[in-house]
Amino acid sequence: MKSRITALMANQVFRFLLLGGFAAAVNWIVRFPLSLVMPFPAAVLVAYMIGMGVGFTLYRTYVFPGSSRTLLEQSLTFLGVNLVGAVVVLVLTDLFLGLQSGSTWPEFMREGLAHGFAIGVGAVVNFFGHKLLTFRGARRAAAV
Repeated sequence: MKSRITALMANQVFRFLLLGGFAAAVNWIVRFPLSLVMPFPAAVLVAYMIGMGVGFTLYRTYVFPGSSRTLLEQSLTFLGVNLVGAVVVLVLTDLFLGLQSGSTWPEFMREGLAHGFAIGVGAVVNFFGHKLLTFRGARRAAAV
């Protein structure tokens, strides 16, 4: 069992998904209390920025360590990739919310589902953006 876990942790895509999933969970969870104090679209964007900060730290440390780019270059590119990702998440959240317009489910459930699906699509966009742009030249990290 331990060797299977070690093999999984050696896989960059698995680490990205695991840590990105954690960052996405932070993103998704913090949106609920934010929605109590701000409009839904603003809450989605603020939650996305919080998840983005968590993701940058985890990706840089555990998924794409050793990039030949400076911290400033990585940070600026990370922001650019995530800006594209934020637009994708916001547009898709609105789209998925609209697709549920006839649903009798409570609004918070429809919003949660729409936002969750949009985050999943945004994760794919982010992986390729970070691998090819943000942390390019990074060596593959050994299993943790």
